[in-house]
Amino acid sequence: MQDVANEAVNLWAHEEYGRAELGDARLTGRAVQMLGRVMERRAGKITEVFATEAERKGAYRLLENDHVLAESLVDAAASACARRCAAYPIVIVPVDGSSAKLADPMGALGAIGTYSAGARGIKVISAMALSPAGEPLGLCHQEQWLRPPKVRTKRKARRRGRSKEQQAKARRRAKRKQRAQRKRPVQQKETQRWIDTIVTTKRRFEDHAPQTKCWFQIDREADAWTILQALLDHRPDDWFTVRATFDRRLTRVEGSPGYLRAALAAQPPIGGYVLEVVAGKKRRARRAHLLIHVATVVLDVRDERTDKHHALPLYAVWAHEVGTTPQGEEPMDWVLLTNHPIDTLDQAQLVIDYYTYRWRIEEVHKTWKSGGCGIESSQLHSGPAVMKWSTILFTVAVRIERIKFLARTSPDLPASAELSAHEIRALLLLMRKQKKRTETIPDTMPTIAQAARWIADLGGYTGKSSGGPFGSITLGRGLTKVVTAASVLEALDEESKM
Repeated sequence: MQDVANEAVNLWAHEEYGRAELGDARLTGRAVQMLGRVMERRAGKITEVFATEAERKGAYRLLENDHVLAESLVDAAASACARRCAAYPIVIVPVDGSSAKLADPMGALGAIGTYSAGARGIKVISAMALSPAGEPLGLCHQEQWLRPPKVRTKRKARRRGRSKEQQAKARRRAKRKQRAQRKRPVQQKETQRWIDTIVTTKRRFEDHAPQTKCWFQIDREADAWTILQALLDHRPDDWFTVRATFDRRLTRVEGSPGYLRAALAAQPPIGGYVLEVVAGKKRRARRAHLLIHVATVVLDVRDERTDKHHALPLYAVWAHEVGTTPQGEEPMDWVLLTNHPIDTLDQAQLVIDYYTYRWRIEEVHKTWKSGGCGIESSQLHSGPAVMKWSTILFTVAVRIERIKFLARTSPDLPASAELSAHEIRALLLLMRKQKKRTETIPDTMPTIAQAARWIADLGGYTGKSSGGPFGSITLGRGLTKVVTAASVLEALDEESKM
């Protein structure tokens, strides 16, 4: 395979995968080269990334090699991330679940979404690291799996014509089935994937960055007592914030209400908080004014399998919007559970501030799926091959989000810090072709902010009329055009040398 053209990309690819334990140094070298090439030619299809037959064959051989595991690539990238994080006293670790919908003509993948919808693909839970300022630092861990097929049962009789007694009997059977599902050991549930992601991340930091504290940020999907227990038990000096789904029962304390929301409502607000709300599909941009209540609580959780109760001592923050909710919208309302001490308004605001970073992992998942990496356009039909390719694309997606972040926070960096020479040349040519009459495209090296804005413009970004700053989708569309043009320029340069 050819070496990657951009020295910065080459160094980054070696840092991510250079220590991957794949059983053979040649395989590790190929993984490094593949990662660099994907970064240069971001796409979900093998044929769009690797231009020559030799490159494509090398990529397919690695992806189809049964001795090369996706877990080894994840471990290499995550260990490199932990080593980078050692420079910080604390890093923010958003965790979230997602899935990739893929074509599956061979029936080799798993179900995603509801079984009745029939969609196929892979499931993932991802954790990434951010600096305290929000700069993406890399992948901390990723769990990937294929959901097993649904166990088929005898076809149910039609509801029409059933007697009331038959309907009641059917409801009782359904409830018994639900109780049996809840009483399964956690190892048999997808909840275990969340625990594995958290525990593995903590162990990596213990090995590579023992002085760095992790602060996990997790949404309502992870409000399960087993996950909360794992967060408290493993490397307990780490912090976490989990958005509550349930109005959980509390251990009875004299003078304390018995449930979480009542305990928070009984406390007078300690102050206010202003949250910059970004426009969304069902949400208007605004500066939301939130009131903050805090309480020290002990959750009374019950293991449905053993019927044992467990006490989980935590702090709780309730932030709810007052007076700024647009008509027809639901007010912002968060109940956050954390083990970070909350004795002051500043500490409560810090908990909320860092929880807002959780959306960064959703942005990476969006980039991984459709905003520049396009895993959902992959035409691989083997589960292990898809997972390895998915890992490579996800590693690149984190770097794309880093480019977006640097464009907003370090706008004066030269574009060459993240883009290859051919990409910069292609970007300038494309912008000169579509520039306005009054606009001048200079020959000098653009800054990372200017380059990112031009790339977003090529992807359809229209500035203020788009409703906010450019995001992963427009950046990904623009990058596709730039990468296509850059590959043509690279081919012309190689032909002229020959």
